[in-house]
Amino acid sequence: MASSHDMSKHVRAYVAVFAALAVFTVLTVGASLIHVSTPIHVSIALIIAAIKASLVAAIFMHLKWEKASVLWGVLVLCAVFFVVLMFLPVLTAQDTPPQVHLGSWG
Repeated sequence: MASSHDMSKHVRAYVAVFAALAVFTVLTVGASLIHVSTPIHVSIALIIAAIKASLVAAIFMHLKWEKASVLWGVLVLCAVFFVVLMFLPVLTAQDTPPQVHLGSWG
């Protein structure tokens, strides 16, 4: 059974991640109020979301304590899946008939 000291260490980590997630949520809302171009808004939001997702994955999903080989395998699988999903619309662009103009409603 885990000792009380080990348990308090994990609880402190959970509380710290919770506080960090709350701070990053406030930062996301604050970033949405800044008047910059849309690509910059999207970039800021994605950076903050990636940080929050990393915190959740590392601490709450216990990936911080996994073997490196398992993490690299999952990372490669996710990267391949991401590339396939990004190129899927490109591969289906050939399926449209020649008389259809993409982007037009008429």
